[in-house]
Amino acid sequence: MSGHSKWHSIKHKKGKEDAKRGQLFGKLAHKITVAAREGGGNPDANAALATAIETARKYSLPMDNIKRAIAKGTGELKGAGALEEMSFEGYAEGGVAVIVEVLTDNRNRAASDVRRAFTRAGARLGETGSVAWIFEKKGVFLVKKDPAHDEDELLEIALEAGADDLTSEDEESWEIVCDVEQFRSVRDALAEHGIEAESSEITMVPKNTIKLDRDSAKKVLRLIDSLEEIDDVGEVYANFDIPDEILEEEAASL
Repeated sequence: MSGHSKWHSIKHKKGKEDAKRGQLFGKLAHKITVAAREGGGNPDANAALATAIETARKYSLPMDNIKRAIAKGTGELKGAGALEEMSFEGYAEGGVAVIVEVLTDNRNRAASDVRRAFTRAGARLGETGSVAWIFEKKGVFLVKKDPAHDEDELLEIALEAGADDLTSEDEESWEIVCDVEQFRSVRDALAEHGIEAESSEITMVPKNTIKLDRDSAKKVLRLIDSLEEIDDVGEVYANFDIPDEILEEEAASL
């Protein structure tokens, strides 16, 4: 699992997002809007939207909010036409690559907020394309290890459905990675075999990662969290590699 995915997984388990339920709901709706804007409002034909809706429902986002977010993305909701997608790229402590995805109705405000977060963290923004090449858009599934489905069986199911690989970086979970085009077939194959994914998403996966020590890790995680607190920011991706014990310590200190 990428370092950034681990960070979010740990925070979710500790309930930190629930403490900010209003902000969490906003981020979930934001993701639905972006998915609907990019691929249309029909979840049956838009895997990213189907996944965003599924995640939102897991966190009890009201259906009215979900429908409003879809309508906003498709332009059916009044004022949705003013929304603009933006992307920022830069480098954090230790040379960690960072991509920030934004959906905003005020370009200047969003740019100013993102720039301020980078500056305060001692990070720097780069030109468009400066770090995007480090990441690939992929489907990622996190499956809890279960004696009922051993590694060989899970690997066979995943590969036959079109997945790229099955890996394990801890004692609790398997990670399945696939191309975006195979996301639905992998998801359906897991469901058909009674295997429930703890999480499933279409995300940006780094081709390489940078290992960080404790001090650098703290600085990078503070930047990530400050960026994610910006209302216009929907997603933040980074290629850090931080030991689980440090991630746990930092999550506990929030």
